[in-house]
Amino acid sequence: MIKFFLMVNKQGQTRLSKYYEHVDINKRTLLETEVIKSCLSRSNEQCSFIEYKDFKLIYRQYAALFIVVGVNDTENEMAIYEFIHNFVEVLDEYFSRVSELDVSFFNTVFHGTWQTHSGPYQTSSRSVTQAGVQWCDHGSLHPGSPGLK
Repeated sequence: MIKFFLMVNKQGQTRLSKYYEHVDINKRTLLETEVIKSCLSRSNEQCSFIEYKDFKLIYRQYAALFIVVGVNDTENEMAIYEFIHNFVEVLDEYFSRVSELDVSFFNTVFHGTWQTHSGPYQTSSRSVTQAGVQWCDHGSLHPGSPGLK
């Protein structure tokens, strides 16, 4: 089961976070600091799966962004690794090459996407991942015509 999902830049700043279990805000800050430090300190040659306290961290780097998913010990690491990749593919296709700026700007859209999944999220299917993104109103993401108000 997924415990949390983080998108972090290379400087260690959290750009997006979603928790699937209640964690106090003070503990979130400490958890994110430790998790980010663990992931950013690893080299590209090291494995993207980390045993951390009572759960596992699975992460991938895409340009200047790291996506980190915390899962329980029984979760399949490769399925989550694929989930991260599929999620990024869908965002790239939907938003045309997602960047850190996009994540900051469209934070409410991403937050709304996660709101559609109230429980544990498990998938290795791109179509299921896409379904979570498709609820968005395409027109609300782009500025209107200059002459229309």
